[in-house]
Amino acid sequence: MNNPTSDLKEKIRQQFEATPYPNNSVEETPKNKLNLLYVYNFVTSFYLRNQEIINTKDKVILDAGCGSGYTSLALAEANPNAKIIGVDLSAESVKLARQRLLYHGFDHAEFYTLSIEDLPQLGMQFDYINCDETLYLLPDPVLGLQAMKSVLQPHGIIHTNLHSYRQRFYYYQAQELFQLMGLLDSTPQELEVELVRETMQALRDDVVLKQKAWDSAFDQAPNLALVNHLLQGDKGYTVKQMFAMLQATDLEFISMVQWRHWELMDLFKNRDDLPAFLAMSLPELSIEEQLHIFELLHPAHRLLDFWCGHPNQGKLFEPISEWTLADWQSTKVHLHPQLRTEKIKQDLINCITQGNSWSVANYINLPLKGPIDLDPNLVACLLPLWEGGQAFDSLVQRWLLIKPIDAVTLEPMSYEQGCVQVQSLLSKLEVFLYVLLERCA
Repeated sequence: MNNPTSDLKEKIRQQFEATPYPNNSVEETPKNKLNLLYVYNFVTSFYLRNQEIINTKDKVILDAGCGSGYTSLALAEANPNAKIIGVDLSAESVKLARQRLLYHGFDHAEFYTLSIEDLPQLGMQFDYINCDETLYLLPDPVLGLQAMKSVLQPHGIIHTNLHSYRQRFYYYQAQELFQLMGLLDSTPQELEVELVRETMQALRDDVVLKQKAWDSAFDQAPNLALVNHLLQGDKGYTVKQMFAMLQATDLEFISMVQWRHWELMDLFKNRDDLPAFLAMSLPELSIEEQLHIFELLHPAHRLLDFWCGHPNQGKLFEPISEWTLADWQSTKVHLHPQLRTEKIKQDLINCITQGNSWSVANYINLPLKGPIDLDPNLVACLLPLWEGGQAFDSLVQRWLLIKPIDAVTLEPMSYEQGCVQVQSLLSKLEVFLYVLLERCA
């Protein structure tokens, strides 16, 4: 008797054997894709959960469903001196991943042809697990989460995602259509891609499926149909289903990866002037309820992209909005590792010398909803961060040297005034994890 689950896994394996994903050339590097590195850097999610900084040296990081290894390379670039392990169902993908990491000089990475459900067979424990664009393909994502949890260190964090059913609704209709046409009976290849293209182009422009599930990108790169209209095993999920999976596996939700883009209150014209019922009820909702309502109102995100970990392992911390001056004075300030490049430092120096505003969004804009332009004179006090972590007080003293006189009163700037201004700048940047604040004992 045929096993539907095994049959599906075999179809998925065959698809990625034939067309490993992603199809980036071996030579291509993610070094300059700072948004990607920002997410893949263990420092980001660890700080978000604990308000602590972790050193990635000697950490063991798993790329579960590594595909052709581009994500594994990004993990290696984002986490210096960490050990990278990759697994994938497709032997051809594993072969390419191994070649890719060797080409870029990461000769200690290890890759295995293995399904995610069989991770315990590795006999390893991981500090960070990346399972990107894979979980929604598993016949049972709960089994995948359970397997990842079983090999996760107590302090460890999992980054994974599910396709949003509500956002991709029309792609699932297209998949059903092409299933009826027999295009998914075996491994889709160029012929099936061409039949999809011909079908969609033959439709009138006002046909809903064409409007919602086809655009010029598919005409210019027809193979995109393989990972959208012809993706074997593709399934969509809702926020409620995501949280049900976490509950079933006893995993704790930490945050959506693009947490600033899931702010429920941002969907309203004026958050300070809501109808009475909403004004009373919305602030009392749990994070699950808020995300569920956001999804119902505005299903704009293709992925339910999130971090999770073992329950009750996150450190309780006091929001910086409640810190006293003494708290600030005992703080060491760090720049996010992905911003510590010579190019970004030189760009800032150019803005300072030319008197132009400086925007971090030019480099990492993933957590932002809009540009944040900063006074180049004030940001100049942060220049020492490119050399390493600095005491808060030293940044204040630097600011007082840059601006010793109050422009309004023409009196000398007081230490207290300097503290308030530097605090304000750091608070604005810490919200997006551009700076990381380490309180010393």
